[in-house]
Amino acid sequence: MKAITLKAPGGLDQLALTDLADPGEPGPGEIRVALHGSSLNFHDYLVCTGKMPAADGRIPMADGAGTVEAVGPGVSEFAPGDQVVSCFFPDWQDGSATIGDFSRVPGDGIDGFAQDAVVLPATAFTHAPQGYDPVEAATITTAGLTAWRALITEGGLKAGDSVLVLGTGGVSIWALQIARAMGATVIATSSSDAKLERLRELGAACTLNYRTNPDWGRSVRDWTGGRGVDHVIEVGGPGTLAQSLDAVRVGGHISLIGVLTGLGGEVPTGVLMAKQAKLQGIIVGSRREQQDFIRALDTTGIRPLIDRRFALEALADAFRHEESGRHFGKIGVQW
Repeated sequence: MKAITLKAPGGLDQLALTDLADPGEPGPGEIRVALHGSSLNFHDYLVCTGKMPAADGRIPMADGAGTVEAVGPGVSEFAPGDQVVSCFFPDWQDGSATIGDFSRVPGDGIDGFAQDAVVLPATAFTHAPQGYDPVEAATITTAGLTAWRALITEGGLKAGDSVLVLGTGGVSIWALQIARAMGATVIATSSSDAKLERLRELGAACTLNYRTNPDWGRSVRDWTGGRGVDHVIEVGGPGTLAQSLDAVRVGGHISLIGVLTGLGGEVPTGVLMAKQAKLQGIIVGSRREQQDFIRALDTTGIRPLIDRRFALEALADAFRHEESGRHFGKIGVQW
C-alpha cells in the first residue's frame, strides 16, 4: 500500500512516497475505506513544513474521502460501495466543543489520509455529499465545516444578513457560497483585482482591495450605510482584527478562524466592548455538524471551488502551489 510519510523534523523535502503494510479487514464497529482524495489546509501546511511538529513517519492530511470497501460487525450506518468523508475531530461526535488541541486530529496527532486505505471506527466518517467526487468531498472536512459552524451553528446566519469574508482561501470561499445560498449579502476582500472579479462572479455584492484600501474596515461600514456587517469570517488574526472590528455592527459576530498574520497581537478591547460584538474562536466542528452541513449541501446543490488537483506523489508540489498564494479556493490531491 502506498502512502506519503513525513520525516521529522518536517519540511516539504521530507515528504516521501512510502510502501506500508495493508491495514487489513475491519473489526467490530470499524470500516475499511479505499481513499481517493484529499484537500490542502493551512494546518496541513504547518505540519508538513515542521512549524507544527509531528511524529517521525507521520502520514499527513486531515481531509480524506473515498469508498467503503468493507464493514465490521455492528456497523449499520455504512455499506460497501458507500462514498464517505472523514471527520477532522474523530472523537467529537456531537454537542459543544470539548477539544482544544490537535492530539487526535488526522495528519497531526494521529496518521492522516495521504494513503491508499484505512481501517477506522465508522464514527470517524460521514456519508459524502451526493454527487461529489472524492476531492470535492474532502474539502468539507476542514474548510467547509469551519465556515458552516461559524455562520450557521455559532453565528445563526439568516436571510438578509451581511457577511464579510477575508481573502480567497478555502474557508472564505466556502463562507461566501454558504452565505449566498442562505440569502445573505457578502462583502469580500483580496489584494488581487483579478481575484476580486472572480469573487463578484461568485456573488459578492461588494469587493475591496485591502492593499490599495488599507482602511477597509471603515469602507465596509460605509458600504452598509454605517451599520456594519452582521458576521465577519476573520482568517487573518492580529494583523486584520482591528479592521474587522471596525467593519462589524454593534452586537455582531466575528469568527476568529485563522492566524495568517501571527499567533499573538493586540486586541482592541475598548472597541470590542463598545461594539458589544462576539469574538469567537472556531476550530472546525463536530461529526453531527458535518452531517447537518452535508444535508444542506444535498439540498442547495452547492459545489466546492477546486483551484487545482495534484497527484498524491506530488503532494509537496501542491503545498508549494499553496505557498505561492496564487490559488483561488481549494487545492486538491487525488489518486
